[in-house]
Amino acid sequence: MPRVLIADKLSPAAVEIFAKRGVQADVITGLSKEELLKIIGDYDGLAVRSATKADKDVLAAAVNMKVIGRAGIGVDNVDIPAATARGIVVMNTPFGNSITTAEHAIAMMFALARELPAADASTQAGKWEKNRFMGVELFNKTLGLIGCGNIGSLVAERALGLKMKVIAYDPFLSAERAVELGVEKVEIDELIERAEFITLHTPLTDKTRNILSAEALAKTRKGVRIINCARGGLVDEAALRAGLDSGHIGGAAFDVFVQEPAGPENPLFGAPNFIATPHLGASTAEAQENVALQVAEQISDYLLTGAITNALNSPSITADEAPKLKPFVALAEKLGLFAGQMMDPGLKAIEVAYIGEVAKLNVKPMTAAALAGVLRPMLAEINMVSAPAIAKERGVTVSENRQELSPVYDSLIRITITTQAGEKSFAGAVIGGIPRIVEVKGMELDAPFGNAMLYVNNLDKPGFIGALGGMLGEAAVNIATFNLGRVGAGDDAIALVGVDQAPDAELLARIQALPHVKEVRALVF
Repeated sequence: MPRVLIADKLSPAAVEIFAKRGVQADVITGLSKEELLKIIGDYDGLAVRSATKADKDVLAAAVNMKVIGRAGIGVDNVDIPAATARGIVVMNTPFGNSITTAEHAIAMMFALARELPAADASTQAGKWEKNRFMGVELFNKTLGLIGCGNIGSLVAERALGLKMKVIAYDPFLSAERAVELGVEKVEIDELIERAEFITLHTPLTDKTRNILSAEALAKTRKGVRIINCARGGLVDEAALRAGLDSGHIGGAAFDVFVQEPAGPENPLFGAPNFIATPHLGASTAEAQENVALQVAEQISDYLLTGAITNALNSPSITADEAPKLKPFVALAEKLGLFAGQMMDPGLKAIEVAYIGEVAKLNVKPMTAAALAGVLRPMLAEINMVSAPAIAKERGVTVSENRQELSPVYDSLIRITITTQAGEKSFAGAVIGGIPRIVEVKGMELDAPFGNAMLYVNNLDKPGFIGALGGMLGEAAVNIATFNLGRVGAGDDAIALVGVDQAPDAELLARIQALPHVKEVRALVF
């Protein structure tokens, strides 16, 4: 009988599901790291929320571990690369607490607008400071949403019910989807300048970290109120405190912080008109029940049948399909990640073409993997199951094309992305069981996917390869592979260079300055 450790508090319904499915579940919460290290090797599965940290040390000791299930969305407490290296599937439950989190954001907005916590404390202290607490109405105010995906769209729906004007910034939100939601799609600078309330609903990635920086906060309209129930680190906390102290920022309400648990040293604590809650976004009985049921079902399915659902580091396929689909799913995801890192702003459509023998297989898992790869550079927590729904939410058109005859390769997958700037296509094949890139923007080549790669688009002129190699050598960047493609002599050309050390911004700028270079990008896989 498979054994699962429930290391964080979950609804009792999860234990019942495990028992009914024939999985032994031990509930042992509040473990220290040392205590966890002693027992984790006895378990096949681990069910957690956000308290238990499955870091590389814990994963190294989890010698029998096959799956980790996170009851919730964020998996900041799980070292996914380390889990992947050990062959441990990491799952989450992305949709179980969306309504609860959206409602918490609205509740925080009401509390902030009417200064409810301060008014409550004052009144219960025996004061009657009726004239001290002068709030503002939400009616007819402009709400700016940073992120308009699953939770953001729910907040928009509720704000529109309050007769607010809603504007939204989201790189993946199409004009058509914005009309459907009843929001106005804007760029981030315009949102910052216009919004009277700002709520954040985006994952924490390199591109969204401090999206409300000191510079951005300085450009907001005086008296703006900011609500963050998404992820700590989206707002510069020190800069926000300065804005609250100066009176430029009218108020803020946060459920999440850079450091959690947040202590007295947090720069926001004690600020005027600041409201804090201890990461309660998903804390309702309904949400806890939903995510507990989902995580128990998913872990049980994997341990008993091999089925993978809502996996963050593994394709979602059935046990019967796995042998045939696995190499092509891996190719589709890597090819999608390549396309996603090469993408221009304003994504409109994604087409995945299956050519040759692969067209006869079940292509849905491959398409989901391709979508997850394309969207992952902007949406870190996306997975194969959530990717199609998220693409639909943002109005991105997704299409599949099958062609059973392939002129060159037994099987070929081609991804074409359409943005405001036009179309780009990328093709790959499985050769010797290994995914490879065989076409980029119409130019043929044959290159393996490396952990770190350098992409250069240039005119095919003498001396370029030597100059590029010399520049990488001077920067102590070791070349692992070097592959070229071109339209013709003197025409458009590309170089895909596998490197042992990812190029930094300074080196990329120097390469961009080389004669005949049109575009340079650093890629990570």
